[in-house]
Amino acid sequence: MATLSIRIDLGPDNRLGPGKVQLLEMIAEHGSISAAGRALGMSYRRAWMLVEAINTGFGQPVVEAQIGGRSGGGARLSAFGIEVVAQYRGIERAAAAAAAPFLARLAAGIAEG
Repeated sequence: MATLSIRIDLGPDNRLGPGKVQLLEMIAEHGSISAAGRALGMSYRRAWMLVEAINTGFGQPVVEAQIGGRSGGGARLSAFGIEVVAQYRGIERAAAAAAAPFLARLAAGIAEG
């Protein structure tokens, strides 16, 4: 089955694609950048660098630090970050629906025609 992968170029150094969005979703799920990185098999350094790139690229926090208590701090998506993920997933769904007949033909070896 053919699938579509969406990368959005928002500016020269601001790209959003499936990897960054999945990292954001894992941060939301796990409440920490390090746990999200582990869940995705990436180093904390790599996860942190991606988060910094996302925050810098949008010019506002997508991921926010949480002040620590007994168990230490963590991270969460800002309201803007939640919206970024929702918009990306919406674009992904719309593009997949629009591309479905073309992907099916490609997967079938363009048998029709």
